[in-house]
Amino acid sequence: MNQQLVKELLQEALDENPSLFLIDLQFLANNKIKVIVDGDSGIPLSECVRISRNIEHNLDREAKDFALEVTSPDISHPLKVKRQYAKNVNRILKVETNEGKFEGTLVEANEDTIKLKWKAREPKEIGKGKHTVEKEAVIQYSNIKEAKVKIIF
Repeated sequence: MNQQLVKELLQEALDENPSLFLIDLQFLANNKIKVIVDGDSGIPLSECVRISRNIEHNLDREAKDFALEVTSPDISHPLKVKRQYAKNVNRILKVETNEGKFEGTLVEANEDTIKLKWKAREPKEIGKGKHTVEKEAVIQYSNIKEAKVKIIF
């Protein structure tokens, strides 16, 4: 399997729609190619089909048989690329870092960091009881071990 040719064909297909971006490209056993792509506002099935055809129609099955899967990312999988964070602004994320775990609304995603906000109940400084305070965390991408979108039904 000519992996470089597959990469070039994939990039050619992605270049046709600038809102699309690559999440993962895997060359698996038995000549299976797995491509995971996403878009800034999601990815329709028709785009997965177009990308698949661009790759498949330019490879010679007679020379080397292969299986090709082009799919969108599964909601249960962690975020992998920065554009996924930008796409998920205003959604609740569960983020595991080197310093601990955070869960909050993603309010900002820039080139180097993300910002989460959430509300927490804390004891009052004076008197008995608790009050609600708003907290935030600014997290460097390099400190993120895993980040997932929280699914709410």
